[in-house]
Amino acid sequence: MFCTDKRRAAAAAALLCALPAAAHAGAPGDAETIATARAAAQGMGGQGGPADQDLARMSLEELSMVEVVSVSRRPEALADAAAAIFVISADDIRRSGATTLPEVLRLAPNLNVQRVNAVDYAISARGFNGYETANKLLVMVDGRSIYSTLHSGVFWDARDLALEDIERIEVISGPGGALYGANAMNGVINITTRSARDTVGSLVSLAAGNEDASVMLRHGGRLGETGGWRAYVRASTHDDSFRPAGGDATDGATGLRGGARLDWSAGVNELTLQGDVFDNELTINEDYSGTETRVSGRNVLARWVRPLADGEFRMQAYYDRFERVEPGTVEDNDTWDVSAQQTLDRGRHHLVFGAGYRSVQSRFAAPPGGAFLDPEELTLTLTNVFIQDQIALTDSLTLTLGAKYEDNSFSGQEFLP
Repeated sequence: MFCTDKRRAAAAAALLCALPAAAHAGAPGDAETIATARAAAQGMGGQGGPADQDLARMSLEELSMVEVVSVSRRPEALADAAAAIFVISADDIRRSGATTLPEVLRLAPNLNVQRVNAVDYAISARGFNGYETANKLLVMVDGRSIYSTLHSGVFWDARDLALEDIERIEVISGPGGALYGANAMNGVINITTRSARDTVGSLVSLAAGNEDASVMLRHGGRLGETGGWRAYVRASTHDDSFRPAGGDATDGATGLRGGARLDWSAGVNELTLQGDVFDNELTINEDYSGTETRVSGRNVLARWVRPLADGEFRMQAYYDRFERVEPGTVEDNDTWDVSAQQTLDRGRHHLVFGAGYRSVQSRFAAPPGGAFLDPEELTLTLTNVFIQDQIALTDSLTLTLGAKYEDNSFSGQEFLP
């Protein structure tokens, strides 16, 4: 795959064209009026981070140099990224008026976002879309996959993230298997949240409309001279949608979510520890007579980053538990994941390589006579190694070569070029 300097002008033009529509594309609907009130005590960067810069005031050259990391798993200019990528900044999110993550993703022109009911969505890139079965799109939050191996998709009704904490969303449409694995066949959504060092102070965010309402409380502080911490709690409610013939569709939801994050430096080492817990109550539509469904989960993630003279080494581990109790079924998943990668610059070669291991323990139980799976419990393991080399053939021409090897307990060995 090749990348030339002509991509800079195209990338800048794409960003400029997206600006006028940014205030409308993610809005839930013209009928909904959103009122937001924020009270913040700022310090150590506060709300005014780089992601909050007004893109309309940036020059074409500055727009083309917006930094992305998802394409090659290392920082690079947007114009140099050899992929179809769109970046949603924190400023875009704030201006859009969107109140949920799926509605924010409508800002990305390279995604297909379909609303199924009040809280459920079908989201994919380059086709193959389906309700909770879009199995060719990898979605990550701070490097943690939120893909369900049991259902081969993402439960968007359980991803009620605090939008105020999102730093940026990078959306890649196109194959990413060489770096991210088979689930990245059609694209990658990489959601990055803000460092705790950038959220020192207090924040109250309120949103209310004729369909949705939410409140988020956040407080952060300094951790010594080189670190920061924050904690938050968010509550939300989504009213039932309407049937075409009139009346409620009994598909509303309520949610409660909380979490914390620590970021600090120990010499040249950057350390991060974060976690979340959530509990949502959903109402299944009229086909199930408004039966309640409960979705809950928790996660914890630790990351260590160490800069090197000619690159960077990073290691990450996380645990994620997801539970879904529907009429007649109980599903829970426990995921353990550890990965490491290193970037290395050698002359014209810019290498990134790494390895990872994941274990997913799934259970799907049902009462006698109900839907069931055989076996009821199953543990899947996945081991992978990858390497990619960006070779600067000339000052304006780059050749990218990469491959990934995976060995999983379900389908065996796989090679992804």
